[in-house]
Amino acid sequence: MTTGTRDLTQPVEIGVGAVSFDDLLAVARSGAPVRLSGDALVAIDRARAVVDELAEAPTPAYGISTGFGALATRHIPTEMRAQLQRSLVRSHAAGSGPEVEREVVRALMLLRLSTLATGHTGVRRETAELLAGLLTHGITPVVREYGSLGCSGDLAPLSHCALALMGEGEVRDATGTLLPAAEALAAAGLAPVELAAKEGLALINGTDGMLGMLVMAIADLRMLLRTADVAAAMSVEGQLATDRVFAPELQAIRPHPGQAASAANLVALLAGSGVVASHRGPDCNRVQDAYSLRCSPQVHGAARDTVEHAASVASIELRSAVDNPVVLASEGRVESNGNFHGAPVAYVLDFLAIVAADVASISERRTDRFLDKARNHGLPPFLADDPGVDSGHMIAQYTQAAIVSELKRLAVPASVDSIPSSAMQEDHVSMGWSAARKLRRSVDGLTRVVAIEVLTAARALDLRAPLEPAPATGAVIDLLRSSGIEGPGPDRHLSPEIEAAVQLVASGAVLSAAEGVLGRLG
Repeated sequence: MTTGTRDLTQPVEIGVGAVSFDDLLAVARSGAPVRLSGDALVAIDRARAVVDELAEAPTPAYGISTGFGALATRHIPTEMRAQLQRSLVRSHAAGSGPEVEREVVRALMLLRLSTLATGHTGVRRETAELLAGLLTHGITPVVREYGSLGCSGDLAPLSHCALALMGEGEVRDATGTLLPAAEALAAAGLAPVELAAKEGLALINGTDGMLGMLVMAIADLRMLLRTADVAAAMSVEGQLATDRVFAPELQAIRPHPGQAASAANLVALLAGSGVVASHRGPDCNRVQDAYSLRCSPQVHGAARDTVEHAASVASIELRSAVDNPVVLASEGRVESNGNFHGAPVAYVLDFLAIVAADVASISERRTDRFLDKARNHGLPPFLADDPGVDSGHMIAQYTQAAIVSELKRLAVPASVDSIPSSAMQEDHVSMGWSAARKLRRSVDGLTRVVAIEVLTAARALDLRAPLEPAPATGAVIDLLRSSGIEGPGPDRHLSPEIEAAVQLVASGAVLSAAEGVLGRLG
């Protein structure tokens, strides 16, 4: 999937402002190093001075000299506060299940570092610099699938990362080798920290995991929705449908921006098509095409607009300080708040799962039309070489259908659920981590469904010879054929061809092939 456009030879500088989408992708997916800016270090020092002052005061301050959550009423004496921080991290690093992907862990570490850099958490600069050091040296703490309720943020996942800063727990080094955190730190020339007052809480209280997964999903969906336009154009062309319904004057009377962009892509992709031209004359008796063809811009466009809404939410969250309590350094005080609640992120994560399911659904319907002799306008049943002896792409559509059904289940929102925790102190939670985890599966499923549509449409267009496809769709067919995916012929082992097509879609190669002819699609 996409990794952004940032120059990976330079460290990503983390300041008091927002991390950009491209910087997050560079660190999470491409392993870019990081460093804290001078203004971030000044802000960190200023906030730490406030925490140190409150730690010396006789009045209890939550997160500094008290217990946590339902245990916040206990005042912790000075000599026990280091133990308080260690106990917090150790007890909260309670995840279970398979390891979370490296890119997700790096994203959540980066976003936690970004919050530390705002100067609202009260950590010491050496703690923040060690977190930056882990990212730069490619040391990735082992984080488990289950444990976060999305409120107070992603506590368990972040605790596994904080544990590594203490030199405890397991990590993977830059080569992917699993080893104890203390060994990995020593090999990189890094020293673990003993957490001081407030630091344990500051390292684990935020929406960083779910936000990192949201940003990566947005990047992937932006690419996939343009690729879905390519697939739709190939289906419109291969099924002898009309391109007139995509005309800009028709989109202008319902001016959703995503719809206009998708329709413009379809017009561009179909330009110069000999297949479309072959049935454009007065002899064509087709009044209108099926919804899955005719309404592609409406569905793909609504999906685009939803992704951009999610991006606006992510942009706000990226410039937020998500912690509790927060340090207001200019006022010399620390205040409890509810900014750790994941609801804003959780809602759009769920919304994007709906988008993935519906775009996959319309893609599967377009594919199915190719295979039905009653609807494919002269193509052989199932696009088979010798129907009856050969099954063609019959079961490829089964695979699509199985994935689409799974995507519908994944579209059931996680954020409408809540389960009380912490002795009813945390009595309403967001489940945003769960929403993010299922969205990753949804994005993968959409990738596979679109890839099968591209594969099937390419076979159909080959069967339309000697009619020539449009230059842009022809470039996609050429890509498939040059990648070892053969054209029409007797049945062969289909799974490897599907997986090859999936990789071409996921890598952006299918989109690049079309854009190599047309320039960047909208």
